[in-house]
Amino acid sequence: MSKLVIVESPSKIKSIKKYLGSSYTVMASKGHIRDLPKSTLGVDIEHDFRPQYVNMSDKKELIKELKAAAAKSDFVYLATDPDREGEAISWHLAQILKLDMNNENRVCFNEITKTGIKAGMANPQKINLDLVDAQQARRVLDRIVGYKLSPFLWKKVKRGLSAGRVQSVALRLIVDREREIEAFIPEEYWSIEAVFAKDNGIFSAHFHGTADGKKLSIANEQEVNKILDDLVGADYTVSEVKKTKRKIQPAPPFITSTMQQEASRKLGYTGQRTMKVAQQLYEGVSVEGNPVGLITYMRTDSLRISEEARAAVNAFVKREYGDNYLPEKPRYFKSKASAQDAHEAIRPTDVELTPARVRDALTDEQFKLYSLIWSRFVSSLMAEGINDVVSIDITANKYMFKASETTLYFDGFTRLYQEGKDTVDEEKNDKLPPLKKGDAVENKSLEPKQHFTQPPARYNEPTLIKALEENGIGRPSTYAPIVSNILSKDYIERVQKAFKPTALGMVVTDLLKERFEKIVDVKFTAGMEESLDEIEHGNSKWQKILEDFYNDFENSLNQAESELEGQKLKVPEVESDEVCELCGRKMVIKSGRFGKFLACPGFPECKNAKPLPEDEVKEPCPKCGSKLVKKRSKKGKTFYACDSYPECDFAAPGIPTGEVCETCGSFMLKGTRGRTYCINSDCPTRVEGREKAAAKKKTTAKRSTAKKSTTKKSASKGKKDE
Repeated sequence: MSKLVIVESPSKIKSIKKYLGSSYTVMASKGHIRDLPKSTLGVDIEHDFRPQYVNMSDKKELIKELKAAAAKSDFVYLATDPDREGEAISWHLAQILKLDMNNENRVCFNEITKTGIKAGMANPQKINLDLVDAQQARRVLDRIVGYKLSPFLWKKVKRGLSAGRVQSVALRLIVDREREIEAFIPEEYWSIEAVFAKDNGIFSAHFHGTADGKKLSIANEQEVNKILDDLVGADYTVSEVKKTKRKIQPAPPFITSTMQQEASRKLGYTGQRTMKVAQQLYEGVSVEGNPVGLITYMRTDSLRISEEARAAVNAFVKREYGDNYLPEKPRYFKSKASAQDAHEAIRPTDVELTPARVRDALTDEQFKLYSLIWSRFVSSLMAEGINDVVSIDITANKYMFKASETTLYFDGFTRLYQEGKDTVDEEKNDKLPPLKKGDAVENKSLEPKQHFTQPPARYNEPTLIKALEENGIGRPSTYAPIVSNILSKDYIERVQKAFKPTALGMVVTDLLKERFEKIVDVKFTAGMEESLDEIEHGNSKWQKILEDFYNDFENSLNQAESELEGQKLKVPEVESDEVCELCGRKMVIKSGRFGKFLACPGFPECKNAKPLPEDEVKEPCPKCGSKLVKKRSKKGKTFYACDSYPECDFAAPGIPTGEVCETCGSFMLKGTRGRTYCINSDCPTRVEGREKAAAKKKTTAKRSTAKKSTTKKSASKGKKDE
C-alpha cells in the first residue's frame, strides 16, 4: 500500500521519511493552505458567523500537487503540528483533498525522533473538531475586531493603523506602565551602612531598626541625624548569631513563555528569534549522519514530564555527577490551572545528546538555545543546592544592625544551571569573622546615605511576556507575534531594550479605553481566552461566544461612530533637534507613506521638509534587541552597530533583515542594492557565491582573451590580404 503523510514544514520531511520507510510519501503543506480572504471581512455575521474560506493564492500549485499525490495513495495521514493551528490545517487539508472526516487519519508527533514518529503513527485519531472550532473562533474573533476597528482608527486618528484584539491589551499594559512612571512622585528615605572590626576582620552591616528587632524606616535627614547622635560613644555588641542551611530549588523546565524570557535575558534573543530557532531544533538537524529532532514540541504551557524522560535524566545525572546530585524524592512540577496541558514541557528528546556532542551539527544560535534548554531540563530534576547562611545582629543603645554571609555548602543543580533575573541583586555578601553572642565589636564608621524610591521599570520583552502570561493574555504561540506586531505598527519603540509607547500608541490606547473598554480590558481578554479553552474542551459552542461578544462590540462601535462624527484626534508631534533653515523653528518628526521625515511645524507658512537623518535603523539589534545606529568607519565605509555598545558588540556592513540564514542560522543582512546575504563569511552560501563570482570572472576573462585573440588574427589576416 502507498501512504501519504502531510506535515506542515518541509524541514521535517527528510527525518520523517527516514523513520517511516519507502512505502510512505511525505509532503508539506508549508503552513495554512486556506484562510479568510484578505480583501473582505470573509465572515457571514448574519449566518452564525460562518467563515468564508478561500484557497491561498500562493498555494495553488502546491494544492494541485497534494491532490495528485492523495489520488495516487491508498491512505492519507495528516501530521500537522500538534496544536489548535495544526488541527485546523489538517481540517482544511481534509476538506480540500475530500477525505472522510470519520477516518482516523490525524497523527501527532510530539518529537521528531524514531520513538516520537512511531508513537504518533501507532495512535491515529479523528480530526478533533473541538480544537478546530477553538481555532476558528479565535480567527473569526480577531478578523472581526481587526476589520471593524481598524477603519474606525483610520477615520479618527490616521490611515494605515490597525487594532488587534490581543495586541491592543499588550499595548495598554505598556501605556499604563508609562503613565505610572510619569505620575510617580519619588519619596525620600535614608539608610546607614556601618563598618565593624573584630580581631583584624573587617565587615559591614546595615541599620535595621530597634534593639528588639522591629524594623525602622528612616524618612529624612533629621531622623538619620537623631539616630547618629544617639549612637555617639555607643558600645556595639553581638546580640544574636544564627547559622542556618538554606535550600535553593531549581527552576522548572521550560514552557514557551519562560523559554522566551530566559533566551532574552541570557542570549539577548527576541521572542520571534527564539521561536524560529526552537522550531529548527524541533524539526531536526543531522547529528552524526542521522536526522533527529533535538527538542520536544516548543509551543506548550505544561510542566509535565514523561517518566521515560525522567528515568533517562536520573541515569545520566547518576553517571556523570553521582548519587548525591539526585533528589531524595522525584521532583514534580505543577502546571497552572489554565494550562492546556496538551504537550510535555520543552525538553531534549535524548538527554545523551549533550550540547558538546551535537555542537558541530548546530549553528551558533541553535547551539546556544539548545544548551539553554538541555541545561534547564536536566538541572530541574537534580538535587537542590544548599547554602550556609550566618546572620549576625549587633545592638548599640536602642538600635540594631544586621550582617549576613552566605557560602555554598552543596552546589546541587547550580553546578549545571541557574535561572537569570530581570533585576540585579545588589545585596552585599561580606566575609564575616568568627563571632559569638556577647562579643564586642569596634565600630569603624557609620555612613548615612540618602535614597529616593524609583518608579516601576518599563516593560522589556521578558517582563512583558511574563505579564501577558500571568494575566492570561494570549497563549504560547501568540507571545512573540504580539510583541512584533505592536513594534512594527510604531505603537511602541525600544529604548535601551525597554518598551516605551510612542505618542501614536498613547493616543490609540486612550481612544480604545474610552470607547471600547472591553477590547483593552485585561480581565475581559483573559476571560475570552478561557472561553476559547472551553470551546476546545467541548464545553461551549463557538458561535454563541462570538454572538455574545459581537452584540456588545457592534453597539460600542456604532455609538463611537455617532458621537465622534466629524472629529479627528491629533497625535502630538515629536520635536527633533534639527532647526528649520528657512524659519528657525525646531523641526518635528512626521510619518508619511514612505516612512518618517522631518517637517517644519510652521506649515503651511513654511513648507520645509526633508528626510530624517539615517542614524537610527527600524530593525532592532538581532543580538540584544536594542536600537541599531548607522555609523561610518575611519575609511568612510558605512556600517550598522548596536546602540548598547560596549555591552553588545554587534556590527555589520548591512542592515539586519530580522531573518536567519536557512543554511547556517546566522543573521541575514540587506545590502545597499537590496540584495540579502548571510553575515557569516564562512557560510556555504557565501562561499558558493564567491566561487560562482570567481568562476564567472574567470570565464569572462577567458572570453575577453579569446575575443582579443580573434580580433588580432582577423587584423593580421587582413594585413596579409592587403
